[in-house]
Amino acid sequence: MLHRNIPSSMDSAIVAEIDARLDAIRSSEGVAIPLAIESGSRAWGFPSPDSDYDCRFVFVRPMAQYLTPWPRRDVIETPLEGELDVNGWDLGKAVKLLFKGNAVIIEWLTSPIAYGVNETFRDVFLDLAQEIADREMIARHYLHLGIGQRNTYFADQKAVSLKKVFYALRPAAALRWLRHHPEASVAPMHFQTLLEQCEPPSDGQAVVAELTAKKAVTRELGKAPLPKPIARFIDDEFEAATAAFPAQSQPLDSLRQDRAETFFRDAIDLVWRA
Repeated sequence: MLHRNIPSSMDSAIVAEIDARLDAIRSSEGVAIPLAIESGSRAWGFPSPDSDYDCRFVFVRPMAQYLTPWPRRDVIETPLEGELDVNGWDLGKAVKLLFKGNAVIIEWLTSPIAYGVNETFRDVFLDLAQEIADREMIARHYLHLGIGQRNTYFADQKAVSLKKVFYALRPAAALRWLRHHPEASVAPMHFQTLLEQCEPPSDGQAVVAELTAKKAVTRELGKAPLPKPIARFIDDEFEAATAAFPAQSQPLDSLRQDRAETFFRDAIDLVWRA
């Protein structure tokens, strides 16, 4: 039985279309989907009335399909139509990206919005993430993402859509959370939870709260230069993270790799026994 958690604010017709696409993928591809979640601004906790529906999923093929010289594609994509965006990764791709420090699968595993989740699968995958995810590599993932957003939209101080503020803010908050939680590798996906647990400066937090409240009720926040308290917070966090998480080559860790391989095989058995 798959766990499901869909907020009442989400459009039931679009949710039904997502369910139909997932069912069609199971049938046409012959795969199991133990994790199907919402990954966009709705799951992050700062949706607007016109936010897209970004369904992401992990799929698992039968074991025999992994034992072949001709492996299948490790992504499944469906057409992007209107507000609807549905695509997913093979389990093997998800594990390899986790091993390399990509934080995306961690966010999928911690999404509060579930279209259908095998909770045992999610829990053991999260356990794996806690064990093998390299927190410095995860941090550099967020640093690269955040600096890219900062440089793309706000480098010249021109007025831009204030919706884009959140796409630099969230990586900055995740970096601050990781610095404040040196024992952890998995930062919360939900933006407000991140803020509560990393305690940003009060002036920046007030501006963020105002923007979040406006974003929830309007399709257009307007354009303006990056607010100064947010600019200070973002730049300070990126500078601190650059010092705290320096780029360096990571030697292949055979113990982590063995643990990931064991999980991969066990997870295939788990999913197809369910």
